[in-house]
Amino acid sequence: MNRSPFISCVIQSDFTDVCEKNWQGIESLLEQAADNNASLVVLPELHNGHYFCQHESSHEFDRAEPVPGPTTDWLSKLAARLDMVIVGSVFERRAAGLYHNTAVVLDSDGTLAGSYRKMQIPDDPGYFEKYYFTPGDSSFRPIPTSLGTLGVMVCWDQWFPEAARLMALAGADVLIYPTAIGWDSEDDAAEQQRQLDSWMTVQRGHAICNGIPLLAANRTGHEPDPAGQTQGIQFWGHSFICGPQGEVLAAANDNSTCCILAEIDPGHIEEVRRSWPFFRDRRIDAYDDLTKRWNDVQQGENDE
Repeated sequence: MNRSPFISCVIQSDFTDVCEKNWQGIESLLEQAADNNASLVVLPELHNGHYFCQHESSHEFDRAEPVPGPTTDWLSKLAARLDMVIVGSVFERRAAGLYHNTAVVLDSDGTLAGSYRKMQIPDDPGYFEKYYFTPGDSSFRPIPTSLGTLGVMVCWDQWFPEAARLMALAGADVLIYPTAIGWDSEDDAAEQQRQLDSWMTVQRGHAICNGIPLLAANRTGHEPDPAGQTQGIQFWGHSFICGPQGEVLAAANDNSTCCILAEIDPGHIEEVRRSWPFFRDRRIDAYDDLTKRWNDVQQGENDE
């Protein structure tokens, strides 16, 4: 990794269902990030339009595009012009009937450095992603860039410590999560706060356990349910950047369109891992049960 400190940026925004209008807003925010010397910028999940997974409709597949394709071409030009690494998001059409929720990384010279296809796919009320997205099949492989090796995952992946660990073990220098997550309107304020706290806490835990910074870019604003079956989703914003000890370096509120910026210092990562040597003390000889769906050993002992 580049050993010099650099400025990272997370963009938080609401989105219309008109791609060209969203691109105009994103371009303005990227230029704002460049004016603040950002070298790495992360966009929210599926930023080209509304979060269409609130319902199941075959017509929504018309949104999909190839990688490389229109979105990567557009981001490529911006990355080269603004001299920054950009992490974007695409509804990818890989083949007829085969679609992915895909993060793309454009290096600062405009080249497509790599992509990551979302591995863990949710299927919950308001988040019917299994209807649209095939799980990724490229495992948890970080993407090399001019700034370092990026451990890029997508939204629901951010709840799984195994995924973060595998990215770190594969050499990721930073964990990155483009995200689209919000509140169910039927939940009361206390439940909504618990969900938000859980979301931030689990990701800060990934940073701590792996001794690396983390960037989470969420969308904000209310989006109606296209099927009219619910009151829609209020995306909760609160995008943030934290350091390798889970310290929050920058954070947005619940409803602002903004760029949040923080310095990433690779030298500090080294210092933290020397003081908290989690990788040294891992008992890899004792973790075989992690590959099981459920550990039935305890039940077997109780049956005896």
